Amino acid sequence: MPVKYIPYVPNTIEGQAILDNITRTRRVLRYRDNGAVYDHIRRGLPLYETAEMESVGEPGSPNLLLRGECLSACAYLKDNGITLDLVYIDPPFASGADYAKSVYLRRNPHKAREVEQAEQELELDELRAFEEKMYGDIWNKEDYLNWMFENLHAIKSVMNETASIYVHLDEHIGHYVKILLDEVFGEQNFQREIVWNISVLSGFKTKAQNWIRGHDVIFYYTRDESNKVFNKLVQPHTPEYLASFNRADADGRKYFIAHGFKRYRDQVEDKGKPFGDVWGDIMSFQQQPTSAEKTDYATQKPETLLTRIINASSTDKRGDGTPMVVADFFGGSGVTAKVAHDLGRQFIHVDVGVNSIQTTRDRLQAAGASFRVLDIQDGVSLFRNPVQTMDKLKTIITGLKNEDSLDKFWEGAIQDSKLGTVPVYLPNLLDHQTKVLDVPLINRIIQEALPDLPDGVKKAIVYYVDIFDRPAVEKFIRDENVTGIGIELRDLKEILDEVVLNDSIEYDLRGADGGWEVEITHFASDRLQSKIDEYNQKKGLTGKAKTSLLDTDEDADMGPESAIHKKAAFKPIQISENGLELIEWLSVDCAGAEGAWHSDAEIKIDKKGFVSDKGRKSKAFWDAKIKSAQKPLRLRIRNIAGDDSMLTL
Repeated sequence: MPVKYIPYVPNTIEGQAILDNITRTRRVLRYRDNGAVYDHIRRGLPLYETAEMESVGEPGSPNLLLRGECLSACAYLKDNGITLDLVYIDPPFASGADYAKSVYLRRNPHKAREVEQAEQELELDELRAFEEKMYGDIWNKEDYLNWMFENLHAIKSVMNETASIYVHLDEHIGHYVKILLDEVFGEQNFQREIVWNISVLSGFKTKAQNWIRGHDVIFYYTRDESNKVFNKLVQPHTPEYLASFNRADADGRKYFIAHGFKRYRDQVEDKGKPFGDVWGDIMSFQQQPTSAEKTDYATQKPETLLTRIINASSTDKRGDGTPMVVADFFGGSGVTAKVAHDLGRQFIHVDVGVNSIQTTRDRLQAAGASFRVLDIQDGVSLFRNPVQTMDKLKTIITGLKNEDSLDKFWEGAIQDSKLGTVPVYLPNLLDHQTKVLDVPLINRIIQEALPDLPDGVKKAIVYYVDIFDRPAVEKFIRDENVTGIGIELRDLKEILDEVVLNDSIEYDLRGADGGWEVEITHFASDRLQSKIDEYNQKKGLTGKAKTSLLDTDEDADMGPESAIHKKAAFKPIQISENGLELIEWLSVDCAGAEGAWHSDAEIKIDKKGFVSDKGRKSKAFWDAKIKSAQKPLRLRIRNIAGDDSMLTL
């Protein structure tokens, strides 16, 4: 349950609508249920308890990594009086694509030098079940637009009057979201549609059903058109261009002649040519697959892109001398936070996925940034992230099975000896509109879902992660449910809290060379092992594995034909007896046995088995140990899928 709900705007009074920051009295973009979102906006932003998970660098840093949804993160910012100067968001595109973390087996530290193969990469189509899904970009269009509309209002509520927002989208949903942006920020505050032309520098060819997609769009809005921060950026002139002014008038003014008229050198801006709204000089990772920036995060954007945006629409200081604050509410790989740090801005990174927080945390730590990692206790990552939680729910509810006779609204049914078929509803944790059970949602269930159930159904079970005013919901059920079908409300957290298991870790702790060292002697992950066994069993039936020789396709719409494949004999994935190749990162805390984590020493093993020590890369293989000057009190290990385990030493 939220601690409280915070109004979107500060000047509301009892009984007054909370929508006085909406520029229109009716929605321009009409679609199914586009008015339902107002109930959520009137309710306010949900504020949850927040736990500090780790502090990196200087204690009490204002830089934040927030694990949570956009709405609950905005509630936290409002409650703490934090306002933003610049927002960049790269939200899911509603493209129907599924994004996942590539999973790599590390080299076993006891056999690293005997292994000739650099890596075993688990990211092909056949291994999608093994990948750690970060989030599913799979949406009903109407639900997506309601979700975006509410998020945009939340973001606007924490922006300064001089702030700007850049919204990065593609052709699937951008034209719809443009209308929402006009409604939320006002048409007069629309500044520019930027086209990121990612095909100009491309040296590859690919196939598509028709025209090959070569651009994204970025919509640029300000909070107040007359009071914005903008620094005009320029492309430096090339020496060849400047040398072309090779003629001179009698007064010495240099010029060249083009298309019959004179172009004078003193008419050209000294620093260069101002950038336009078509950016064709920034390479995507599709064009630079070996870039040192790459983090193997599916939706990662290049630092050059964010450098341009942050330099153009922010400065390092506000008028009062405090740092400007740059935020990204769908932070992904952490490029916005990393570039903001490099440019001397304060940063706030928000994402619902644990993988995003881990990737960004490691990236910023290597860059020498100070920050705090906070977890918003909003129930979204009950297991690890929304996608994984949804998958897990279907296996831990006793007796839940698929039922073909039920509408897709229901997750399945439980067979009861007395009641017969009992339909079960589960909230979609990817859709904020259904995560909180409230009167509008229960009304939808009563009016739309219950009447369509087969004859003879006597009861339905409705699970929730969060509930808004349970007495009001129960009263509404009593007063309005005339279907004759009973509704039982159940809290999902009660069953999920019991199934989160740590990986198994065995270790030796001893003094060494005037300090201390922890040697990992055995590591096992039931979840990873079950995925590996499932994969081996599936592929063992066919005896073949598809191996990609060349794959430059990063866009879902380009199709698999852009890659060249070969068939190779299937070799089962085998984990060594000590299982150390399943470890990606480990850290020790010498400061305390509880509370926020403080990393006194940490090691990250890259996909080739080489060690990075607090961000410093090396060509040394991991030796199964981690060393510290003081005696470690806690050990924390992350496996290759991103699962964190922590134990007291």
